[in-house]
Amino acid sequence: MVLPEGKCLREESLRFAQAGFDDGHPVADSLVPCKVKGNFRLKGIRTTNPVAVGDVVNYEMNREGFAFINRIETRRNYIIRRSSNLSKQAHILASNLDQVMLILTVAHPATATTFIDRFLATAEAYRVPAVLVINKMDLYTDDEQRYAADLAYLYRYIGYPVHLISVKTGEGLPGLHDLLHGKTTLLAGNSGVGKSTLLNSLVPYANARTAELSDTHDQGMHTTTFSEMYEMSDGAYLIDTPGIRGFGTIEFEKETVGHYFPEIFRISAECRFGNCTHTHEPGCAVLAALKEHRISQSRYDSYLSILDDEDEGKYRE
Repeated sequence: MVLPEGKCLREESLRFAQAGFDDGHPVADSLVPCKVKGNFRLKGIRTTNPVAVGDVVNYEMNREGFAFINRIETRRNYIIRRSSNLSKQAHILASNLDQVMLILTVAHPATATTFIDRFLATAEAYRVPAVLVINKMDLYTDDEQRYAADLAYLYRYIGYPVHLISVKTGEGLPGLHDLLHGKTTLLAGNSGVGKSTLLNSLVPYANARTAELSDTHDQGMHTTTFSEMYEMSDGAYLIDTPGIRGFGTIEFEKETVGHYFPEIFRISAECRFGNCTHTHEPGCAVLAALKEHRISQSRYDSYLSILDDEDEGKYRE
């Protein structure tokens, strides 16, 4: 079974698809209303949602005819973030993914590079290939167009695929269709970047709600309130998630954070000390590369911000 709708509050009714498998991908043929027992927990992971979109699960029926989940099959990967209000807990966005597609905008609203880098680091940590999609290219001024091109150059140089698109005009959408074919893809991004509009373009039956930006803050307003999986006409799957304002990392150890920044990891092999934190040590190849502009300042600042995530108090504000 594969979970297509994932509002995972305790004892809340969920929909699950009974599924067969075709080339390793789930094929839904029916829906079974299920519940998660209040004491259900995953070993080693303390999360606000014990069952996530994309999970393969087993369930059993009780005498009254209600279905309860009794096991989650081992996840091959997942995307997880720190819960914004509970510093020691996490929220799993989705599991068993072929790729994640991070939708971003350089204006209306602007997506911070720190957010992008935190998301990419998490995808690296949990072995989920990531693709960046810069949307709303039709709206940007000349300066914003140049900035979008600079962002694309930076992340392509690091090794990430980057697509520049406009859902409104159709620019770049054929390339996305090719990229999604036969895969399970998570759509993620800040509120207002056009995720729901993109979803409606790719999956017309989705009818996802859309909304205008807030006039006051030029930010998106939440229209998606829970995660849901949609099947495309070619058998691919798209998972839509609520907009994310911030991305707190979790389960990172300070000495491994650099592993999740590909360009930092490559250059760190030249550091004098094997346990170099790339912050102050003599003979640090990363600091030398930063000074020589072989590592971007924005990426390095994002690296430092994740090192600072050990300060749990910052998530209690």
